[in-house]
Amino acid sequence: MKKRANSVAVELIKGAVAGAISVWAMDRITWYLYRNEDRKAFLREKEAQVDGKYVSEVAVDKILNATGKELTHKQYEAAAQGVHYFLGIAPAMLYAVMRHRVKNLDTAGGSLFGFGLFVVMDEIVGPAAGLASGPMAYPWQAHARGLAGHLAVGVVTDGVLKVLDGALPK
Repeated sequence: MKKRANSVAVELIKGAVAGAISVWAMDRITWYLYRNEDRKAFLREKEAQVDGKYVSEVAVDKILNATGKELTHKQYEAAAQGVHYFLGIAPAMLYAVMRHRVKNLDTAGGSLFGFGLFVVMDEIVGPAAGLASGPMAYPWQAHARGLAGHLAVGVVTDGVLKVLDGALPK
């Protein structure tokens, strides 16, 4: 039997904290894998990317094009980093709210959540939104790295939420 859920507002805040921490952890893992990746696979991935940019940068470009705004290089980097974190925080907030309401959602310590994020965000939504090329354009190493990173997001998100569950009053 699941514990009684906190208020939605408390769960959203906990999810935002857990999501931010999980994105930070994901970055450590994926950048380690990038640094140790075959150079040819890295170059093939760069060729597959939309304009040779990461999803968060393409999203910022689309927003700037739609609004007619311009940013300095420093502002652009901050905006791209903000989008990157948002893409981890928003789903973590939803997960935080839903994990006490949907039976077995937190199965496998959040790894199922992370796997779902990988499939939905990397393989479906990114390409459908024009933020990334289709999955077949990327080398297998990019998919493996993305999967590892998103599994980390899921496990870390779930772990941080459980710590916060024990630390915060109901």
